Amino acid sequence: MTDQAVDPDGVEVSAQPVAMGRFLGRTRELKELRADIERAGLDTLSGRKAPRARVLLIAGRPGSGRTRLAEELVRRVAGRYPDGVLRARLSEPGGTPVPVEQVARDLLAALDLPAPAGAAEDDLTAALRTALAGRRTLLLLDDAAGAEQVDALLPDTPDCLAVAVSGGPLTGIADVRPCTLGGLDTKSAVELLTRHTGAVRVTVDPRSAESLVEACQGHPTALVLAGGWLAARPQAAVSDLTKRLHAEFADGADGADGTPLSRVFRLVYDQLPGPAARMLRLLSLAPAGLADPHTASALAGCSVDAARATLDDLVALGLLRAVDSPLPQYEVPGCLHPLLCALAESQERPAELQLARARMLERTVRLLQSCRAITETDSPQAREKLSGMPRALRFPNPRAAADWLRIRRPALLASVRLAVADGELDTLARRLMSQLVRALAAHVGTQAAAPDLYGVHRLVLDVAERRGLPREKAAALLNLGDLDAQTGRTREALARYRAALDAGREANDPYATGRAMESVGGAHQELGDHDRAADWFGRALAERLARGEIPEAARLYGRIATAHTYAGRYGEALRNWRAALAGYRRVGDVAASARALSEIARVQEYAGRPEESLRTCQEAVEWARRAEDARLQAALQLRLADTLDRLGDPASARLHRASAERMLGEETPKGDAEPEQDANACEIRSTPSED
Repeated sequence: MTDQAVDPDGVEVSAQPVAMGRFLGRTRELKELRADIERAGLDTLSGRKAPRARVLLIAGRPGSGRTRLAEELVRRVAGRYPDGVLRARLSEPGGTPVPVEQVARDLLAALDLPAPAGAAEDDLTAALRTALAGRRTLLLLDDAAGAEQVDALLPDTPDCLAVAVSGGPLTGIADVRPCTLGGLDTKSAVELLTRHTGAVRVTVDPRSAESLVEACQGHPTALVLAGGWLAARPQAAVSDLTKRLHAEFADGADGADGTPLSRVFRLVYDQLPGPAARMLRLLSLAPAGLADPHTASALAGCSVDAARATLDDLVALGLLRAVDSPLPQYEVPGCLHPLLCALAESQERPAELQLARARMLERTVRLLQSCRAITETDSPQAREKLSGMPRALRFPNPRAAADWLRIRRPALLASVRLAVADGELDTLARRLMSQLVRALAAHVGTQAAAPDLYGVHRLVLDVAERRGLPREKAAALLNLGDLDAQTGRTREALARYRAALDAGREANDPYATGRAMESVGGAHQELGDHDRAADWFGRALAERLARGEIPEAARLYGRIATAHTYAGRYGEALRNWRAALAGYRRVGDVAASARALSEIARVQEYAGRPEESLRTCQEAVEWARRAEDARLQAALQLRLADTLDRLGDPASARLHRASAERMLGEETPKGDAEPEQDANACEIRSTPSED
């Protein structure tokens, strides 16, 4: 009955129509919309083939049932579109438009198509149009804020149909006639009221029911609220509510804007118990208009159980909508959001609103900490942190935590936007972003979560630039550069890293400066410019040595050596690998020492010194055995076998190969995938590329 239809991920694709309850009224509107699908467009009349999908527009005020009508239309015509239905919401409950880039990304994800993190809006919308070019798909675009949003998402094929829902006309899209909604007809409105009150009270006093419908002007959400008020008062007659409304109208108590919805809402709200009324108006702060018992509990400062009971009571009254979700989740209807905001501003002190928002964000931080910690049960520190949390904040197992993260994703991302909306990056906002990034990486993986992470880091960058915060700017640029590099946009990553270096120097932050230098070197290495890579690695090395960071310095010696190896400067490569080996031995890192020896042996082999490579490789085997690294031992045994073959000792080579095969068989069960190696891992049987 309300105008919102939200699923946890914002976008849905389905081959079958969405199941809905029995639809009431709107017979004329449905007939006109279905006829409009077949209506000849301007292109057809002029003899040209329609270049794009037909757009049907359902326009109406929030709460008028516009989304419900759109869903009913989709249900009735979905059979003509065998490639399924795509749904997307283009505005948040508060009216903030959802970026087209995000909508396009979600639609591509619903089609199981890639959408690289950081891709431009034009690239994503072009990819969406390409994906829909050969399909017969129906798009439901709800809560469109303007024609630009809809136009950017339209498929370039007349075989698709787009049903757009908006508050008014979409000027700028050709050949669109809006179907404008008013109130329900009296018969349908009375039936809607009956669903909440029961048939008896309406049957015994049909005139009062019709009078109530007239007072509500057939507005569906107003009728739902009126029905909820009567359902909560079994002894009240329909005429009692009708008289109350007429009395309020006569007294001029018209609510915020004098609409039937605002009048009925105010009457229902005024009858709420104080704690429930306070929770309801504070729910206007819920990110993306989505709340769960934890959100309501933190906002109102009550227990989680009490919050859930109150939320269920508000659903029964029609003031909230329960979202169809495996976890309890509730939506603030978009048509009520401005009314709740006005109440919160008028009845709560600014300091109390700020405190409620801080409590909510702090609760979110703690839930994210728990969500991540449940994946680290091997860590004593994580177990201790979990045991110290209240039971209500703990997840029973990693699967439950992952489900919560997936379902609450839209609200969590909106929480991040809320935390920095005032332009500040205070401690709470930093903690929230940090914990969200860590939780996504733990449950989804950095690569899969890259689009969400990209948005978080870009938000931080915008705020840091606006507020003149060079340290935060450097961190955001480094994170964005890493995500660019992971998706193959190396030149874009290089530009980010150089900007991060400037910001790090401005902030006098040695960590950011050194990290940026190393990342610049890595980008040059990826681009095949090994000389520049070695130079930048050397600059980063000088920073590490100046601060006495031996392990990091040893790692950088290895990166310099790798750059020299690919450039064919084997003497320089050996000197740097030996420096790396000395550093690892100094700090007692046996495994890293074994890998360094392995790389020295590899470079000696490239340099045409097989006898030296053989001796170094044998030493590396001993260090790998001490490190209990069976996979490295096996790789080194294979290298020994190859070297012995070249030196004319095939018998010994066979023994080493047999030993390697035995170790690999014991280490990796059949069918297991090879583990990924880091940038300095051994390349046992490869040779450096020639540039």
